Amino acid sequence: MARIVILGAAESGVGAAVLAQKKGFDVFVSDMGKIKPQYVELLDKHGISWESERHTENLILNADEVIKSPGIPDTAPMVVKLKGLGVPIISEIEFAARYTQAKMVCITGSNGKTTTTSLVYHIFKKAGFNVGLAGNIGHSLALQVAEKDYDWYVIELSSFQLDNMYAFRANIAILLNITPDHLDRYDFKMQNYVDSKMRILQNQTSDDTFIYWNDDPIVKEELKKYPIHAKMCPFSITSKDAMAGYVAEGEYVLQGQPPFRMTQSELSLSGKHNMYNSLAAGLAAHEAGICDEVIREGLATFRGVEHRLEKVATINGVHYINDSKATNVDACWFALDSMTGPTILIIGGKDKGNDYNAITDLVKQKCKALVFLGADNQKLHESFGHLGITIVDTHSMKDCMDACVRLSESGDTVLLSPCCASFDLFKNMEDRGEQFKEYVRNL
Repeated sequence: MARIVILGAAESGVGAAVLAQKKGFDVFVSDMGKIKPQYVELLDKHGISWESERHTENLILNADEVIKSPGIPDTAPMVVKLKGLGVPIISEIEFAARYTQAKMVCITGSNGKTTTTSLVYHIFKKAGFNVGLAGNIGHSLALQVAEKDYDWYVIELSSFQLDNMYAFRANIAILLNITPDHLDRYDFKMQNYVDSKMRILQNQTSDDTFIYWNDDPIVKEELKKYPIHAKMCPFSITSKDAMAGYVAEGEYVLQGQPPFRMTQSELSLSGKHNMYNSLAAGLAAHEAGICDEVIREGLATFRGVEHRLEKVATINGVHYINDSKATNVDACWFALDSMTGPTILIIGGKDKGNDYNAITDLVKQKCKALVFLGADNQKLHESFGHLGITIVDTHSMKDCMDACVRLSESGDTVLLSPCCASFDLFKNMEDRGEQFKEYVRNL
């Protein structure tokens, strides 16, 4: 019996463990942290061996194959030892795909992944497709393959997941954009991160579709390096020429016979960045054979994603917006670009090698104050301290919100769009967003 060891016992790891056991493997799960009760319960329910708060070498290094949580870097000591022994290390997505014939719609990019993934899933559900939602959006593909029988999966893929995927093939691949992110995991070399994102193309054939944002300069340059066998569907908001989809003069268009058209005002998502997301989702639905009427309904009725430019409340004339998912500079740029009034920007957290120069001009144009929220805000002070904008240094959500209330007046917007990961002060970006919303609702 082949032995599979799973490193990391959260959503992806536990799902992989359940599927591996169902397929007859000798399974062991190990996590250096404390395993959450719901995952302990699931492992025990299936009689799967596990350990927490340690990695026991003699129970791990004898693996025939290892499934690694995307959150574990290749530099982790146990991963280094496994690689030294030549043990194959794969992702949960790679493993799960071996055991399903379902078609895969896969979405990656530095920004917009979750919104686009959720919108594609929304349209597919509207069309009556037998479809699952999986990947970086927080749902284990492996657990669904073990317990469900879907015809389609819509999967959000992070660069970390793509790094450990080799034979996997996307039937419809979507590449939204590539901007600096997670450089701390890629030796602070942008090309390493870019190469990871481009893995979305691997193994595609002439039967498949590749949807991409033609306006992204890095994507356009990188595509010159790759032999692409799939049908190419570029989209743009700056050009109509040779585009599979575009937005121009207030009209949303997908090319076809006849073309699909709807006014931009009919789209449920607003803002420039959401035009890209809506084009990518519409093209995916079109390529999957969904009729125009359903695509139109889906694009018009989608309610958006929690923690992504989420309007929380307006209190005493001050608008509070939760954009906790903005964990890199480019995401914050799009958020600031959509602001129409004086803005108090909450920024900070665990820096991932950020270059804040990209948002300096927008900060000067849009922001009346900056509230830093992080364990260490020194880099933020160095980046923004010379702008002459009011700055308040805070290290907890309570202090942050107290500062925002003092600084704001009717007509202002308080925008949580941190540019950074959340792990210095919060459990995750959801925890950060939830705390923000709770404080707002208690004002």
